[in-house]
Amino acid sequence: MQPRCLLLFPFLFFPGTWAEPEAGSPMLQLRHFVTFQNATSMQVGGLGLVGDINIGCVDRRTWDIHYHQPWLRPALPKGDWDVIESSIKSYLRDFNSLVQTLITHTSMSFPFVFQSSIGCKLQPNGTTRTYLVIGYEGQDLLRFHLIKGTWDRVPDNEVSAAAEHFLNNATTLNELIQVLLNVTCVDILERFTEYGRADLERQEPPTATVFARTAGPAQLLLVCRITGFYPRPISVAWLRDGHEVPPGPALNTSAVLPNADLTYQVYSVLTVAPRDGHSYACRVRHRSLGTRSLLVPWGKSNAGLIAGLGVALLAAVVVSGALWVWRRRKCH
Repeated sequence: MQPRCLLLFPFLFFPGTWAEPEAGSPMLQLRHFVTFQNATSMQVGGLGLVGDINIGCVDRRTWDIHYHQPWLRPALPKGDWDVIESSIKSYLRDFNSLVQTLITHTSMSFPFVFQSSIGCKLQPNGTTRTYLVIGYEGQDLLRFHLIKGTWDRVPDNEVSAAAEHFLNNATTLNELIQVLLNVTCVDILERFTEYGRADLERQEPPTATVFARTAGPAQLLLVCRITGFYPRPISVAWLRDGHEVPPGPALNTSAVLPNADLTYQVYSVLTVAPRDGHSYACRVRHRSLGTRSLLVPWGKSNAGLIAGLGVALLAAVVVSGALWVWRRRKCH
């Protein structure tokens, strides 16, 4: 039976609130949300990531933690896990208490969603990048200032002002957050990176196909579909007669989307005029390809291929016809 927290995964992504996975050293992220339907009905969820690998989640009913990677538990002593699980549950209680306080001091309307995201990343130069953000209805509300140990409101409104006031008065909590971000998060990330290295360094090369769709009498949509790649960062470009097509209204590339097999996919669409006389190709660059590029042609290259196949087919028909006539004459 799958943990109930897996069903909450789609709700954890809101625009402007979460850090995207990046190339280089992995980032450890803990994401959490609470949805209030009314003053007494709420739904809680949480997710842990190393890079873009789902390492665990919080059960929405019991708040127990479910671990998704076999290398996760051996990375830390049992005593450390006991402290982590206790700290997470304490954080969830404190966060929900904060939201309840905000409800009584502001004119918030139900239903609404609060989110929080905490993370740390070891940069290639040895420095550390950390963050803690609280979001409201999909947008950043407060950010933690690590050096000062205080909270800064992002928008200036009633909710952010009230939340900033309550959190900046929680001195003990803010000192604990500084320790968690400066020391604990980085130490845990180093251990997870060591034990999960095989998964974190996995590379799957992309496959790409190019096809066309008619958008009207004067428009042809060239679609480049790239799928099956891992890790997530990828570069996609269109070439016209060997030169890269610059960004513009004719070029539209989708966001990178997950596949069910833990790889990714992306689409890039270029609008062109039918029979414009140019050749087109989709160029893909990805870490798994090294210094090479994946180049999938369209246009003159396809036309040349089709024309070549037509000439070859015509030649085969002519030769077959000549042989048939020669054999009939020989028989007579």
